[in-house]
Amino acid sequence: MSAKKKSKSKGKPQSKADNALKVNQTERWLRLAFATIVLLFAGIIYAWSAIRSPFEDATFGWTGTQLAMNYTITVVCFCLGGFIAGLLTKKTKPLHRLLAGAVLLGAGFFLTSLLKAGANIIQLYLTYGVMSGLGVGLAYTTIIGLTSAWFPDKKGLCSGVMLFGFGFTSLTIGNIAKALIKPESLGWSATYKVIGIAMFVVFAVAAFVIRTPKEGTVFPKAAAKKGKAAVTADHDFATKEMLGRSSFWRLFILITLIAAVGSAALALAPNLLVDLSLTKENAVLVFTIISVFNALGRLISGALFDRVGARKTQYFIAAFAFAAPLIVVLSVLTKSVPLGIVGLALCIFAYGFCPTISSVFASGFYGTKNFSLNFSILNLILIPAPFAATLAASIRQSTNGFLVPFIILTACTLVAGVINLSIKKA
Repeated sequence: MSAKKKSKSKGKPQSKADNALKVNQTERWLRLAFATIVLLFAGIIYAWSAIRSPFEDATFGWTGTQLAMNYTITVVCFCLGGFIAGLLTKKTKPLHRLLAGAVLLGAGFFLTSLLKAGANIIQLYLTYGVMSGLGVGLAYTTIIGLTSAWFPDKKGLCSGVMLFGFGFTSLTIGNIAKALIKPESLGWSATYKVIGIAMFVVFAVAAFVIRTPKEGTVFPKAAAKKGKAAVTADHDFATKEMLGRSSFWRLFILITLIAAVGSAALALAPNLLVDLSLTKENAVLVFTIISVFNALGRLISGALFDRVGARKTQYFIAAFAFAAPLIVVLSVLTKSVPLGIVGLALCIFAYGFCPTISSVFASGFYGTKNFSLNFSILNLILIPAPFAATLAASIRQSTNGFLVPFIILTACTLVAGVINLSIKKA
């Protein structure tokens, strides 16, 4: 009898310990909300088109091509910053990586604000392109890696929500900055200083707040649904091991093709809408509205991964990615403004799938242990995207129309669809 009581008494402390390890639901959702807000600020690099106006007049004497190159440099350095963060994951603390990102991003904007008339374009490339790009890349990969660890049961939704914030910057902070840049407001130099200081503060606070859950934390199991094919890694793959698998290269090519199509559509959209008979002002307004579909694509694709599973989401992605440029082709042939708007919106929507696919499959196929580095390698697909936009614009100019570039883009999505449906873990 006493032995039974002793056994029961031993069991109670164990039960309390188990309960103490269960994840605090309120805490993890608040952490996701905070990470999303931080990434909303980090997405400032995508707002270049909204805040580049001070450098477009005769004061600096820089051409549109030179300013477009600044965006390309920024995106390349963003990817490299993410890759560096992945390499340093096991060698440095998240605190140090986020503080480094805060310093680089804040200093990049602040130094850009000090540029004077007659400055060499290289100075802009170094301050805005290299410093800000690297700073955002360091923080982006670190934040997504740390926050994703709180949602092993909701990988897609977690990634989609965070990336929604990152893609929503142009319509929020970007437009606020655009308004402040006007001479009758703060002016461009003061606005860049404010952005730099704000970015530094937000990232520095994030460095002390964002962290992984305690070791041994128990999370809810992903809801099992009939016919659902969950994206779950068999084990944690080392990066070298991941690079040796055919699934990785097919995934890399797939995302590269979809990103290239989305980037090209974004670059050609304003001029295409004018060509379809919209006024320049209305074309800019429509383009601003449909740009939000990039953020929506991130959010909706993430939710789909969790709700219907990987395989059905892959069908959805293949269908939308192919239909998008095809509808644009039809709009060019028929000179239909509504079709043009729908097609461009879907191209931008499909473009939003790319970062979510990278995040979900990086953890789902290759595990969470080396997630940061594996994810940063998949994120390198963003490097060729700006070059695809430049190439599409060149084809449009040489053919004197939009039909040929969008036929080529449709062919790219057809290839992407075949690759997409062939992707498995093996």
